[in-house]
Amino acid sequence: MILRFSSAIPAAILSGRAFYPSLHVILAILLPGIAPDAYTQPRAEHTISGYVTDASNGEKLIGASLYEPALRQGATTNRYGFFSLTLPADSLRIVVSYIGFRSDTLAIRPDRDLRVDFALRPLPLEMQAREVEADQVDPIQEQTRMGVVDVPVSQIEKAPVLLGEVDLMKTMQLLPGVQSGAEGMSGLYVRGGGPDQNLILLDDAPVYNASHLFGLFSVFNTSAVKNVQLTKAGFPARFGGRLSSVLEVAMKDGNMQAFEVEGSIGLVASQVTLQGPIRKDRTSFIVSARRTYIDLLIRPFLDPGERGGYYFYDINAKLNHVLSPRNRVFLSLYGGDDRFWSDIQDEYTSGAYRSEETTSANFGWGNLTSTLRWNILFSNRLFGNLTTIFSRYKLTSNVDDRSATSDGDVHETETLSLRYHSGIRDFGLKLDLDYIPNPAHYIRFGGNGTYHTYSPGAAQYRFNPAGGAPEDTTLGAARATDAVEFGMYVEDDVRLSKRLSANVGLHASGFSVGNSRFGSLQPRVSTRFLLNPRWALKASYARMRQYIHLLSNSTIGLPTDLWLPATERARPEGSRQYGLGLAGTLKKGQYEFSVEAYHKTMANLIEYREGATFLAGFGEQQDWQDKVETGRGWSYGIELFLQKKRGRTTGWIGYTLSWTRRRFPQLNEGRAFPFRYDRRHDIALVFAHQLTRIANFSLNWVYGTGNAITIPVARYYDEYVRGSIGGHELWTPRVLPFETRIYEQRNGFRMSAYHRIDLGFNFDWSRHGFRVGAYNAYNRKNPYFIYFDDYHDPQTNSREYQAKQVTLFPVLPWISYRFKF
Repeated sequence: MILRFSSAIPAAILSGRAFYPSLHVILAILLPGIAPDAYTQPRAEHTISGYVTDASNGEKLIGASLYEPALRQGATTNRYGFFSLTLPADSLRIVVSYIGFRSDTLAIRPDRDLRVDFALRPLPLEMQAREVEADQVDPIQEQTRMGVVDVPVSQIEKAPVLLGEVDLMKTMQLLPGVQSGAEGMSGLYVRGGGPDQNLILLDDAPVYNASHLFGLFSVFNTSAVKNVQLTKAGFPARFGGRLSSVLEVAMKDGNMQAFEVEGSIGLVASQVTLQGPIRKDRTSFIVSARRTYIDLLIRPFLDPGERGGYYFYDINAKLNHVLSPRNRVFLSLYGGDDRFWSDIQDEYTSGAYRSEETTSANFGWGNLTSTLRWNILFSNRLFGNLTTIFSRYKLTSNVDDRSATSDGDVHETETLSLRYHSGIRDFGLKLDLDYIPNPAHYIRFGGNGTYHTYSPGAAQYRFNPAGGAPEDTTLGAARATDAVEFGMYVEDDVRLSKRLSANVGLHASGFSVGNSRFGSLQPRVSTRFLLNPRWALKASYARMRQYIHLLSNSTIGLPTDLWLPATERARPEGSRQYGLGLAGTLKKGQYEFSVEAYHKTMANLIEYREGATFLAGFGEQQDWQDKVETGRGWSYGIELFLQKKRGRTTGWIGYTLSWTRRRFPQLNEGRAFPFRYDRRHDIALVFAHQLTRIANFSLNWVYGTGNAITIPVARYYDEYVRGSIGGHELWTPRVLPFETRIYEQRNGFRMSAYHRIDLGFNFDWSRHGFRVGAYNAYNRKNPYFIYFDDYHDPQTNSREYQAKQVTLFPVLPWISYRFKF
């Protein structure tokens, strides 16, 4: 550890000693039962602050615990590894701990404010496997907030996944209250919400499309990820802009001590990560890249005259520089794209006649984000972070067709081209301040502003017929829409007594688009009452507001999904969520258990009207607002979660019992109907066991009630057309009979239940290793979608209308190789 003595800060606002005694007096008078430990005469206090890092590489440790056992007071590091702990001027013994690292202890009798930096050393793997209870200041029963889940990156990397590609998003889907949507997809549906209601942050930058390959893989390369946290309830005031969840993904800062190279080679993709110091203990970098080679694998199977392929790539980069002991800057970059292309040539010759047709298609979609952050330590109790943010998502689609014919001296050429583009671009600025006057209060406040540019989709159609007049038409919103969004917040994580604590805050937001203005005040409250040292009751309330809509035409996150601003006709979405829960630890802190009940209402949700799509009305100038209906939804349920983070065996069991409904005035005759992902039961088992020093076994097992679907209950054929001749009614046979299907209830039927097991074995040596496993190991034929077909029985000469199931993934074995040096 490193000790630095800092000069006293005379300003009362920084020390916190001027106004908090009076606050304690007020609480003691008004609330004598819960006043903060009963008001006493103030004693001399000093503040110990600093950073906790990984000694092996200089990475800041998020959520490290600092604890004074005699006083039963402590703190945890924030997302930049900073802590501030104000204690009496007495003999102190501060224990610093973090899962997977050796604990450190500081014995000191401070006579002034101190700056102390701790560097913890990782435990060897065999010692990490021991069942040891670490000193923790922040076990689950001590945390004020509910609905928050931290998943160690090491656990994500061990989980068996589709084709062996480590996937952060698919691991999140295994948590209670979180659903995946369709088979193999990486989208998140949290407590009855849609994928647009999740705020996904990569180093503070929003990521609008978090998946590759039409949803099969997520955009996050875990080799570059340091920390992952999902918040699905009890939202603190600092979060805003979405209704259902916040997923915070923090990138690694880069090794400050030594150069490292690591990577992996899998069945469909490979990745490599480089990191190291530019100037030791002062400046570091990390660069990580991943690319698929699906385009190379399918090339031998293409027919002559065909060229095409598909691939995606990701690039993460980060620069970390220490300006001074109180100032640090970070520059983070992410870029990722999906590319699909196809070129088909067809020739035909007959005598003097010759025709040649060439069709080319190119599709591309992807994200680009960057953040520049400045950490400022104003004092030993006031920490600030100033961030500039850029985020962009775009889709481009080009289709060209050229046909040329010749017959003797007659030559004709005809061309057709289609262009489609859409996207969203953000420029943002935000300031976050953490003020820690004493262990009873953790105050956060700040503000942000974002300039949005929406490109909701424009299609350009050009046709040059042979011997005819050319056509050139632009359909949809050719002009972009600009909007401004801002927010301010203040919150306090306050300890009201030894048993009662609360996180109380207020989030204020506003949105301006065109001539429309919207605003919202959103109170947030989370409380925790300790029943005993191991168990606590929790309750929460959060009001949320969302100024962005997502128009989705499918369940798999196609790039044609459109991000659109709130308007007077499609007003901002809003939600209110109530929660009540019980949380605690078992077996000396080795297990964390929680049970949470929730009820959430959602307003101003949008859906396509019956028969409408983003291409419906192609050839018409139609506003997207004319294609949607506005309605409301609600969701309620109960979630159970048992997790083990330490020891030879780790993992969790989660169970969700829930109901989710939607109601739109013009859909389903105005009656409420189940949301497509209304699942009565969801169960997930995640298990990992360290067999030996180098071998690890892991498995996932999931079960879910089948998705709700809409299917016809009857059909009939109209084989005649009604008309008249000379005033007389006339029925004439149709060339093709017209089929009419009859529906009763939207999402009134269910597919069969979904379940599968994934298995994996990991073998890791110091420099290399490999992983083998199988997705859907017992080859369950899970339904992906249902379609209807006519079946003719030759024995009875009868026709039947049959529903048929399409299964996407059978058992899929996989293998990957890992290296590090």
